[in-house]
Amino acid sequence: MDDVEEMEVHQRIFLRDYEVVASIGIHEFERKNPQRIIVDVSLEISGDAQKRSAEDRIETVLDYDFLRDCIRDIVIDRHFNLQETLCAEILEICLGPEAVVGARVSTRKPDVYPDCDSVGVEMEFRKGLPEL
Repeated sequence: MDDVEEMEVHQRIFLRDYEVVASIGIHEFERKNPQRIIVDVSLEISGDAQKRSAEDRIETVLDYDFLRDCIRDIVIDRHFNLQETLCAEILEICLGPEAVVGARVSTRKPDVYPDCDSVGVEMEFRKGLPEL
């Protein structure tokens, strides 16, 4: 186990296929009818957080409830015109905790077209990297 402790271990936590109902879209029928949104989040955790996970206590790691609660709170009682806006807001919240050094967020609308699974957007950001 000592060899593993000296290696650089990359840790990600994720939330996959989290389904929420949101008021989203630019068309009138979208404004009147909430739609299913599928959200995927992957967070890269700093090395310090990796060491804390060895303590096996929820207080020392980033709790998954944080992800679910933040996403739910963003979509409740609010309308978004664009998935890009929703995705960017989720990404910003995900980058808040100090232990998070990078995040990838995607949102999908599965009920837009009958001939495809979904339409969506994905955004990714790493702290400390120059913006494009």
